[in-house]
Amino acid sequence: MPNSIKRRGLMLVLSSPSGAGKSTIARLLLNDKEKLELALSISVTTRPRRPSEIDGVHYHFISTREFERLRDSDELIEWAEVHGNFYGTPREAAENALADGQDMLFDIDWQGALQLQDKMKGDVVSIFILPPSMADLKLRLHRRAEDTEEVIDMRLRNARNEIERWRSYDYVIVNEDLNRAYHQVQSIVTAERLRRDRCPGLFDFVSNLLDEKLD
Repeated sequence: MPNSIKRRGLMLVLSSPSGAGKSTIARLLLNDKEKLELALSISVTTRPRRPSEIDGVHYHFISTREFERLRDSDELIEWAEVHGNFYGTPREAAENALADGQDMLFDIDWQGALQLQDKMKGDVVSIFILPPSMADLKLRLHRRAEDTEEVIDMRLRNARNEIERWRSYDYVIVNEDLNRAYHQVQSIVTAERLRRDRCPGLFDFVSNLLDEKLD
């Protein structure tokens, strides 16, 4: 589609049980600057920062008191409590990006996804990432080596409840092969960008096309 046609940005929501690969797929999507040009919606969280994470890049790490202030003043477009920690999406940055035609990537859990689908249904494209098996999920969590055994056990217990939410998503992908799963997500983004209802500029484009005079 020509760049001159105005398009509203979409909210690409990726969810999965912890360890199923959504963060890896999200990173690959963000690194594909030439084809996708996605911007990451950076959530705020009260969860402690992991050694591999950078404040302001992966999350904005804030106190519980600050999170409650943002939540209570309606400055979060969605929020959820996950594994005993709070996560949320700042409202203003997301709404401004969509209006400018910027596609936003949301790496969030099912609770946040449901809130976005409820509040901004026409803007959301939701994808749920499944592991090929529970045994594989357990192996991935151990291989990541960033959580204690207690935390891993909690994530595995919660995974079954999270997987039950798959029906609420527009698309479901089984991440058995990372490369294949990534290209499936990429194809979804390409198709969703071409939807007529995401391109208000088509009205003027078609009008000018029909008014065009031929010699």
